[in-house]
Amino acid sequence: MGKSVRQRRGWETQNLQEGNQGKAEVSFTLNEELTVIEGIEDKTVSAPREHPFTMQSVGGQMLAVFTENSSGQSEERSDGSSSGSGAGPGPDKIALEGMVVQRAECRPAVSESYMKLKRLQIEESSKPARLSQQLSKPVTSNYKPVANHDYNREYERKKKEEGKRARADKQQVLDMLFSAFEKHQYYNIKDLVDITKQPVIYLKEILRDIGIYNVKGTHKNTWELKPEYRHYQGEEKTDE
Repeated sequence: MGKSVRQRRGWETQNLQEGNQGKAEVSFTLNEELTVIEGIEDKTVSAPREHPFTMQSVGGQMLAVFTENSSGQSEERSDGSSSGSGAGPGPDKIALEGMVVQRAECRPAVSESYMKLKRLQIEESSKPARLSQQLSKPVTSNYKPVANHDYNREYERKKKEEGKRARADKQQVLDMLFSAFEKHQYYNIKDLVDITKQPVIYLKEILRDIGIYNVKGTHKNTWELKPEYRHYQGEEKTDE
């Protein structure tokens, strides 16, 4: 003999029945509207409705249920009335509601719909984040593969030019350097290489004899002539 109690908030019914061995069997039936799972293509898969409770003993443990309420605040009773003076918060009150004699575990009933749902969850979790796909024709709208990029060709061209640079006579390089320093007082090594067309190592050897390398200040990482070699166009105009 059994009885059924109607409930809201998602659960449709609560069934209490006596099993074959005289033990109480408790089960919940989910509202059909809540079984629909959004975001899946297979509409035949839905959440299980039947949820039986497995009743177990507490296994020799002493378990109790307590409630805690602030003194002075209204407290709802089972008949719907309220108690409490409402004068303001006071010391908390702890009340013993009862002792636990059985433990219930809610588990979904194993059915075809439930197995479909679990299989779908396993398939979704095992899908890789990225998938490789074979294209029937190459994509030419956004990217076109090339044998060699422009910056690679430019780098190879500069490398060949530097390799072909032969050391000129030292006096010839000095003349080019003095001529350049008559126009500007400071140069970085890259500009001097472009002017003289000489290898960097060879050019630095000559610059150490006639120049000073600035390691700090406003003209950091630039070369300038030593004081005994300085002769600028601006000074000539000033003297005149």
